[in-house]
Amino acid sequence: MNEILDTSLSLFPARGGQIADVGFRFGAKGTHTSRTMMFEELRQVFLATSSGARRADYAAAIIEGNCLSKLTTSTRRLTNQRLGELYGLDPAIPLFRVLRRLWELGSAGQPLLALLAALARDPLVAATSPSIVCLPENVDFQRDAMKSAVRAVVGNRLNDSTLEKVCRNAASTWTQSGHLEGRTFKKRRVVLSSPAAVAYATYLAYSAGFRSAEIFSCAWLRVLDCDPSRARQLALDAKRIGLLDLRMAGDVVELSLARLDPYSGKADYGPYRRPG
Repeated sequence: MNEILDTSLSLFPARGGQIADVGFRFGAKGTHTSRTMMFEELRQVFLATSSGARRADYAAAIIEGNCLSKLTTSTRRLTNQRLGELYGLDPAIPLFRVLRRLWELGSAGQPLLALLAALARDPLVAATSPSIVCLPENVDFQRDAMKSAVRAVVGNRLNDSTLEKVCRNAASTWTQSGHLEGRTFKKRRVVLSSPAAVAYATYLAYSAGFRSAEIFSCAWLRVLDCDPSRARQLALDAKRIGLLDLRMAGDVVELSLARLDPYSGKADYGPYRRPG
């Protein structure tokens, strides 16, 4: 089981990238201490808001509009907070802006889009990714392997009870994304990615600091169960539908993300800066 701790599965290369500006979150805390990736809630919120909604519009839809049919105002406010932690819900945050744009392309790839955003925004669920990515198809999910993967990242900063909650919620998240199947006993399933999901994974990989051909073999693409050849093919499909500017010749890859995020660097939204 030591292979699940393979450092090649890191979502972030040692040299770093544009992480301060894009909206990644780090640390030993995360939403998965109390929630899953909340895919259905996110889907309902997007249905209740326009693609150009601002942070206040999302909050209004959840709290005042009660688009999620929560019983109390306090629950609505907490849900708004948790979804904001996981996804940003703010077009001033580039990785959310790109998520919302890609979301509109069709429902089939939405669970994987949500997962990728959750991996970028919640370091706890990100810590669980090696225990899922390395699990062969049809093999039983082992919670102890996931606990070991999280413990390797957070050390003793989470007590055993909290660690159990993280693993339980993360297992649900990976089930929502399609990587796991089953209720009491879960098995690994291979997910089928889409050009939109690969475009988003490519965007996150580049923002995290991966470059050239290594993008297509990095952990962001492996999360989508794409080997480098499949990742390249889907990236070319993303180029064909106008999501990426991409040229490939062997290990030389020229990539531009301007089509994916036309607002990048423009005054309409402005650059995102992490609070504090």
